[in-house]
Parts: sequence; structure tokens; C-alpha cells
Amino acid sequence: MWLYALKRLLLMIPTLFGISLISFFIIQLPPGDYLTSLLASMADSGQTLDPVEMARLRATYGLDDPMIVQYFKWISGIVLRGDFGYSFEWGRPVSDLIWERMGSTLAISVASLIFVWAVSLPIGIYSAVHRHSIGDHVATFFGFLGLAIPNFILALTLMYVSYRYFGQSVGGLFSPEYIGADWSWGRVWDLIKHLWIPIIVIGTSGTAALIRILRANLTDELSKPYVTTARAKGLSEFNVIMRYPVRIALNPFVSAIGWVLPNLISGVTITAIVLNLPTAGPLLLRALVSQDMYLAGSFILLMGVLTLIGMLISDLLLAALDPRIRFT
Repeated sequence: MWLYALKRLLLMIPTLFGISLISFFIIQLPPGDYLTSLLASMADSGQTLDPVEMARLRATYGLDDPMIVQYFKWISGIVLRGDFGYSFEWGRPVSDLIWERMGSTLAISVASLIFVWAVSLPIGIYSAVHRHSIGDHVATFFGFLGLAIPNFILALTLMYVSYRYFGQSVGGLFSPEYIGADWSWGRVWDLIKHLWIPIIVIGTSGTAALIRILRANLTDELSKPYVTTARAKGLSEFNVIMRYPVRIALNPFVSAIGWVLPNLISGVTITAIVLNLPTAGPLLLRALVSQDMYLAGSFILLMGVLTLIGMLISDLLLAALDPRIRFT
């Protein structure tokens, strides 16, 4: 296993180089750059920028350099100094902006993932074992409902209910009096009170999808001969179900890790905007719109890193979970 993991880690190096190259050039494809976008927005408000100042900014940011030169300046700074560049719009180092958002992004995404697994696992097993029962039909109904309702509609509904019936401030992760305050038990409790809405909104569609997947996979496994043989040997129904069929049917849960990690940044951006969440998704969207190339490129590169790490973790866990899988 360790040899396989080392091989995968070595293969990540050229893959990441390719991801960084492609992502940087894709960001550069739209006509113009950050300063042309800035000039357009200033013109809409009746403002202008002095040509001398414009030339100075272009020289400072290196926007007149060839695209390949800009790329090597950026990637060499990351590799040699851990410097992701400078954000044009925010006027701050990109690394500061990224790490500011990653804490809240990680907290919301991990909590949502735990919610998805905690809800979908028991319901999916129950639906597979008790097919066509009333409980199965109820779970199926709510599963399709969860898949059908857009996240932002659910977010607006829960915000209304929270404010109308519970008197809780909605939007963001903290009440106004706790924004920028030092950490205390009161601030932690206030965070918990605000966290349930994004967890439910973000986790609903994933929960509904995994319930359907687990039900289908486990139903297929329960009809196989080895399950019948286990029952004939006198094993309890709990052991018959949990020992092998559930382990094999859990493969989709483990495989989900590969896309969950990059989803920490890019996923549920619209929901984060509706709920006013300080996560990475809205910042990436703003960087793409304003053509803030170093900020957008760093986010996309980070998504590539998280995707590769997620796939590696997923493969290792799948091999440990399913004895039919072998390292090659």
C-alpha cells in the first residue's frame, strides 16, 4: 500500500503542473485583464483613470508581459517561496485571502458531510432491508423532494422560518454582536445556532442522492448467493446484513471523498451568496468576474490539489473496505 501511495504522490507532480498551466491560460482567455475590467466599471460610474497611473499599474502588475512569462512568475513564486501572488482587486496577498476563507469553508463542508452520512446511511439501509414498506415509500418521497428542491430556494425558506418563528438573525455565521469578537462560549454557541441552516441546505441534495444509491446497491447485494449462505449458517440478520453487504454497498460513500474536497471551494456558491456565508466559493466567483488572475488561478490550483488528494484517500479507503480491490 505504501508503495502504491508513493507512486500516486509522484504522479501528482506532473498532473499538478498541467492543471496549473491549463487553469492559468483559461483564466487569460477572456479579452482584457483586471485593469480593463476596472476601467469599464469606473466608466459606468462616470469616473476615469489617469493614463500615467494606468501605465504604472500595468508595469507594477506585469500585465504587459507575455502570458507565459506571467505564468512562470506565478508558479515559481508558489514552488520556491509559497507566494501565490497579489490580488489586484483586494490589494492583499492571495495566500491571506485564501486562508481567511478556508476555516469557515472547512467547518461548513465537514459538518455538512457528517450530516449527509449520518442521515443517509441508516435511512438507506432501512429502505433496502424493508423494500416497499411504508417507511421505504416515505424515504423515497422525501429523497425525490430533496433532489427536486433547489438549494437556494430551501435556503430562503429556512431563513424565513428561522427569522419569523425563532427570532434568529439570518445570513452569515454570527449575529451582529459577535462579528469580529473574540472567541468565547457565547460566540461558539452563536455559531452553532447559525450553522444548522447551511448544513441542512448543503446536505439535503447529497443526502437524498446517497440514500437512493445505497438503497439500490444494498438491494442488489442482498439478493446474492453469499447472503443466502450466511443466513443458512444461522448468522443473525444483523450480522448477515452488516458484515459484508453493507461494506460493499458503502463504496459510493467512500468514493464521494474524491469530489467532496474540491467541493469545499467551488460547491454551493449560489447558496453561500444567498446565506451570506464567508466561504471560498463567492470569492472565487468574484475573482473570475473581475479577472483577478492570481487569486482565481490559485483557487483553481487548490481545487486541483484537493481533487487529487481526495481521489488518493478514496482509493486507499476503498481498498481497505472492499477485499475485492487490490493495489496495482
